[in-house]
Amino acid sequence: MLFVLCGALFLDALDVSMKGVALPAIGSDLGIAAESLQWVVSGYVLGFAGFLLLGGRAADLFGRRRMFLWSLGVFLIASAFGGLTESSELLVAARFVTGVSAAFTAPAGLSIITTAFAEGPARNRALSVYSATGASGFSFGLVAGGLLTDVSWRLVFFVPVAVAAATLAAAIRLVPKDGDHQRWRGFDLAGALSSTAAMLLLVWTLTEAQDASATRTVSCLAAVAALLVLFVRVESRSASPLVRSGLLRAGPLARANVAAMALLGGWVGCLFILTLYMQEVRGWSALATGLAVCPSGIVVALLAPRIGAPLVSRFGAPKVILAGLGAAALAYALLLPIASDTGYVSGMLPAFLLVGLAFSLAYGPLNIIATSGVSPDEHGVAGGLVNTAFQLGPALVLAAVTAVIETDDLRSALLVPLAVSLLGMGTALVSVRKS
Repeated sequence: MLFVLCGALFLDALDVSMKGVALPAIGSDLGIAAESLQWVVSGYVLGFAGFLLLGGRAADLFGRRRMFLWSLGVFLIASAFGGLTESSELLVAARFVTGVSAAFTAPAGLSIITTAFAEGPARNRALSVYSATGASGFSFGLVAGGLLTDVSWRLVFFVPVAVAAATLAAAIRLVPKDGDHQRWRGFDLAGALSSTAAMLLLVWTLTEAQDASATRTVSCLAAVAALLVLFVRVESRSASPLVRSGLLRAGPLARANVAAMALLGGWVGCLFILTLYMQEVRGWSALATGLAVCPSGIVVALLAPRIGAPLVSRFGAPKVILAGLGAAALAYALLLPIASDTGYVSGMLPAFLLVGLAFSLAYGPLNIIATSGVSPDEHGVAGGLVNTAFQLGPALVLAAVTAVIETDDLRSALLVPLAVSLLGMGTALVSVRKS
């Protein structure tokens, strides 16, 4: 069962990284302007981040296995459609639907793990393996995407279809059936609509911020704040809230979400900068860029299953998370002197290895804290919250990085992921003191 669930996470990470590498070829073939090309990726992120809370609660109410299987099937169909379409608009629509389906598979898969493995060493070990799978999928996708794009960009859509089909067939046999669930009785529709609308508008606003006027951006952010206030009021009055107010106020979960935003947001922002540096400044190919970054994923695949759970058992999750964010901050600090003639082995590889260490240490424990002490019937929504944080972090940091690049240079933009990682360290330090 764990192997199957890891396969779904591998698929999500593989899908994102493969599409990123293929963007120039997609734009050239379908005639998509450079400023619109980002929506091939942003459409997926919009659907994923926007529906995660709804996906998490749906897994709790309607059955984790049921939601996992159905959403994996939708992922398969939408990815195949994206590979066949000749229209840029339909391609973005397919990416949005793919992201929505992933928003249901991710919290369902995480909650299946956390309910199947008892809290403690067994669950910690399972989540360490689970986190290693995501990093492996992302790194493999960078390399495989470059190779497949040289043949046809459509293969980066069809290969995930094959992986999804194999995962779905195995999941039908190996993922255990759920017990009785409430189905639609007691479902908080108002909470679902307000939270989903807030997340969709927030991610869209951040994605469009670089091309929008300041007035529009501020107006949209004000609307997001209003929707979030409405969501909190709805939840406080609902007999069956989408997210119980006590869960929103839980200190460990809130701090884990901030640290999750810092961990993945810092790395995605740094990776965006380095991709521009390697391809535009150094003239490297997409495949060479993927191979350059690949060591970070290899480190996670090798270390996370071996060191994550033992370190958590010995030192506690907050201290391990703090160490991981510290490794990330050191990695970004090492990249600050980067120049047009910086050597790969001496100037970039140490940072990539440190990022791999950071994710090996922090990613699994963040999922552990997010579900520790949470009742089994809320594991899905807890997983949805932490996954939402993992998605919002990159959106926030990318918006900040893009703004810095437009007014300054690539090297100055590296200060953004460094600052974000330091903020995450501060949050983790509070957790260490309270533990």
